[in-house]
Amino acid sequence: MKKITIKGTGSCAPERVVPNSYFEKIIDTSDEWITTRTGIKERRMIEKGQAMSDLATLASASALQMAGISPEELDLIIIGTSTADMVSPSAGCIVQHRLGAKKAVAFDVNAACPGFIYGLAIAQKFMQDGSYGKALVVGGEIISNRIDFKDRSTCVLFGDGAGAVVLGHSNGKDDGEILSMDIESDGDLWRLIHVPGGGSRIPASHEMLNEGLQYLKMQGNEVFKHAVRTLVDSANKIMAQQGITSGEIDWFIPHQANIRIMEVVAERLGIPTEKVIITVHKYGNTSAASIPVAFDEAVRSGRIRKGDLILVNSFGAGLTWGAALFRY
Repeated sequence: MKKITIKGTGSCAPERVVPNSYFEKIIDTSDEWITTRTGIKERRMIEKGQAMSDLATLASASALQMAGISPEELDLIIIGTSTADMVSPSAGCIVQHRLGAKKAVAFDVNAACPGFIYGLAIAQKFMQDGSYGKALVVGGEIISNRIDFKDRSTCVLFGDGAGAVVLGHSNGKDDGEILSMDIESDGDLWRLIHVPGGGSRIPASHEMLNEGLQYLKMQGNEVFKHAVRTLVDSANKIMAQQGITSGEIDWFIPHQANIRIMEVVAERLGIPTEKVIITVHKYGNTSAASIPVAFDEAVRSGRIRKGDLILVNSFGAGLTWGAALFRY
C-alpha cells in the first residue's frame, strides 16, 4: 500500500469583511455577546453573483502551484461541500472544468463540516493501491445564503470560504504521510443541524420560502454536547491506532466552529493552547472550509513546517464527525 502525503495547500476567502457590529444593527446582539460566546470578531461573506466554485477554483490553483503540479496531471478531484453552485452537476465537475483538469474524475462529498476530512479519507483509499497518483481535495462552503439573518442563534456564526490540498504518493519518510483517518456518522441525530427545504422532501416553492425552510436550523446546546464527546473520542481513537500521545502532537487544528468547543476539546485531549491553530475570530464557522483554510494559513505563515505532526478533527450536520492524523 502506497503512502499518501500532502504536496501543496491553498485557500481563498471572500474580500467582503462582516464585523460583529453589522449584526448589532439588525438583531438584538452585541460584539461582546458574540465574542464571549463564540470567539468570532468578524467573518467573510461573498458578494452577490459569487458562488462556491469561484472560491474553490482559486484555492485549488494556489495548492497546485505550491505542489508544482499542473491541473492536467490530476487524477481525482473531491470537493467536500453542502453548498455547491447548483443541485447538479457537482461542484467537483465545475472546478474540474475551470481548472482544465481533463484527466481527473470529479465529484462532491456532502458531509457538512467534516466534508474535507471525508474527502481526505476517500482520496487516500483511491490512491493507496497506486491506481490514482495525484488528487485535489477541497473543502468549500457558502453558508451566508443559507442562514436566516433574523435568527440570532445562527446568523452570527457562519462565514464563507474554501481551502484545498493536493495529495500525492510519498517519496519517503521525509516527505510526510497521512497516518490515520476516522470518519463516523449518526443519522439518528439529523434534526440537530439541518436545512429542511430545497430537496426532494420539501422542494422549492413559494410556501417553502415563506416559511424560511431554506435556512439552516440548529439546536446549539445539544450540538455542543455531542460535538465535544465525539471530537475527543475520534481524536483519541486515531492517536491510539498509531501509538501516539497528545504530547507528541505539534499542531492541533480543530473545526473552527466555536472557541468554547475548541478549548474544551483541546483541554480534554491534553493539548496546550499554544499548539492549537485558531482562525475562528476572523472567519467564523466556514463549515467544510475551516480546517483546510486554517491549515493553509499556518503553512504559509511558517508556523507549520515540514515534519510536523498534525491532528485535525471536525463535527457537523448528519450528524457526522471525523479526525485525521498526518505528518506534514
